[in-house]
Amino acid sequence: MSNFQPFDLLATLVTVVDRNGLVLFSNAALEDVLGISRRSIVGTAFAEAFTEPSQLQNALEGAIENEFGAMRYDAWLKRVGFDALPVHVIITRVDLADSIIVELVPLEQQTRQDREERILEQAQSNKELIRNLAHEIKNPLGGIRGAAQLLELEMDSPELTEYTQVIIHEADRLQSLVDRLLAPHRRPHMVGDVNIHEVCERVRSLIVAEFPKGLRVVRDYDTSIPEFRGDREQLIQTVLNIAHNAAQALSERIAEGDAELTFKSRVMRQITFGKQRYRLALELHVIDNGPGVPDSIKDRIFYPLVSGRDGGSGLGLTLAQTFVQQHQGMIEVDSVPGRTDFKILIPLP
Repeated sequence: MSNFQPFDLLATLVTVVDRNGLVLFSNAALEDVLGISRRSIVGTAFAEAFTEPSQLQNALEGAIENEFGAMRYDAWLKRVGFDALPVHVIITRVDLADSIIVELVPLEQQTRQDREERILEQAQSNKELIRNLAHEIKNPLGGIRGAAQLLELEMDSPELTEYTQVIIHEADRLQSLVDRLLAPHRRPHMVGDVNIHEVCERVRSLIVAEFPKGLRVVRDYDTSIPEFRGDREQLIQTVLNIAHNAAQALSERIAEGDAELTFKSRVMRQITFGKQRYRLALELHVIDNGPGVPDSIKDRIFYPLVSGRDGGSGLGLTLAQTFVQQHQGMIEVDSVPGRTDFKILIPLP
């Protein structure tokens, strides 16, 4: 049984059964979910833990006959005192003691992993798109601005000069936009000790200064969170971008005097995100009681140039996600009318 002890370190639900489907080993995560002690699980027919035992029985028979190396299917796992849990079942035949490993991944967790993979792939695609688009724009933009300046020197009429000034002004505006798109990829990562609550307090002071009336800022900190290595300025900009967007979305509630913005910090233990498992991670929430993210942009909120308000550049959240990913973390969002929660996840030492 000592061969199976490493499975106790996993957050996923794992059991090892013999060729007859009897449990040889059950890890602690499965014990917790089933609500049954490990001693009670070992020696029982594991198929009986499912609402449809025949699915597992058939899969085990296929594994014993070497019909496949691994098999996957969805099922419902029975739990003591709770509703059945939908899980993704992964069955793998191993030579060790002629046993079979049955891994169960709650479908909610599987959905989360799929979402995280999409976010990471989206961020990488955004990065390549921004770089290529920015470089394609910069060269002709410089030519347009230079041509307008030369043309202005040849003109005697103030009325015509006004037109060249419009061209130069708009070229400068586009140049500024391109520079902002490229900024996170150009600036070196300045690593130092970061106290996340100092970051939040800096952002809080900026938000309160800009919105002095009608907005209540709530601080819900876990002061035991340790310092970690990171780029303080990038993290300030990240939290500020999210908080500023939230404050602007709260304009109607600010006018009514009941707007609320919450900074909430917690430590997560044994968490998996970005396809990696971490012993500890910072979980920083920026929560507002505004109207929520429009349904039309929920799936594209971190795309560049996508904004939920008139006049928005659509770069704030894109830059925030980029900065957090440079800390091996990620940002998630959960939004319904009346509550929007941006969650920043960063690994801790």
